[in-house]
Amino acid sequence: MALDAVTPSSKIVGDLAQFMVQNSLTRAEVEERADELSFPLSVVEFLQGHIGIPHGGFPEPFRTKVLKNLPRVEGRPGASLPPMDFEAMEKQLRESHDDDITPEDVMSAAMYPKVFQEFRDFTKNFGPVDCLNTRLFLDGPKIAEEFEVELERGKTLHIKALALGDLNKVGQREVFFELNGQLRSVLVKDTVAMKGVHFQLVEGSADAGKVVLLKVKQGDVVEKGQPLCVLSAMKMETVVNSPISGTIAKIYVSADTSLEGDDLIMEITE
Repeated sequence: MALDAVTPSSKIVGDLAQFMVQNSLTRAEVEERADELSFPLSVVEFLQGHIGIPHGGFPEPFRTKVLKNLPRVEGRPGASLPPMDFEAMEKQLRESHDDDITPEDVMSAAMYPKVFQEFRDFTKNFGPVDCLNTRLFLDGPKIAEEFEVELERGKTLHIKALALGDLNKVGQREVFFELNGQLRSVLVKDTVAMKGVHFQLVEGSADAGKVVLLKVKQGDVVEKGQPLCVLSAMKMETVVNSPISGTIAKIYVSADTSLEGDDLIMEITE
């Protein structure tokens, strides 16, 4: 399974583009309303100078409108950073994650601490998923499909998908399969059949969010991509669109409801 890297500058461009599309903003509207819009954090930090000063400087008066009285970083940001103690970081990582730490892990934790921690938590729960090919990882096997997973040299698992059970009250299905010829089963959450819309905190934020506006009500039939509600977090308003076409089964919030990370906003049934 291949992992694509993204540069900080391309993430900023992507965040700004997504923000404009979600809020139906043109370039002229963004420039005109820069002092009142809630931009993504990555855009604000870019204008503060966190990744350096672009050739030709920052666009004005756009930068001043966005930042207002926020602090600015002058010069090369790396010049003011304290030295990184890689030996101390490696020791800390080994204490937190046993001794299964490589030099690549240390570099990853130094550059992307939150992403590295999320990756370690994921692999702790689900094992070495890098031994699965991309289709199996993203979509899962088809019924009666047989495949092999090589965990390490000389240790290969032979797996055959057999059947899916009915959906239970908590949105799970029992999955039946053969593992090296032995019948096994496991309960798996069906995220498609019981699709929910959850609130996600902005990366790096410990703050809660708030429901600004609900655009649908219980029983409404919605199309994929249709706006459901407007949320505000980290001074950024985000329009949440429906991930599927279906019916609004239940709404758990109202306008001005405060939200914590991963709170359920509404359920949609297909």
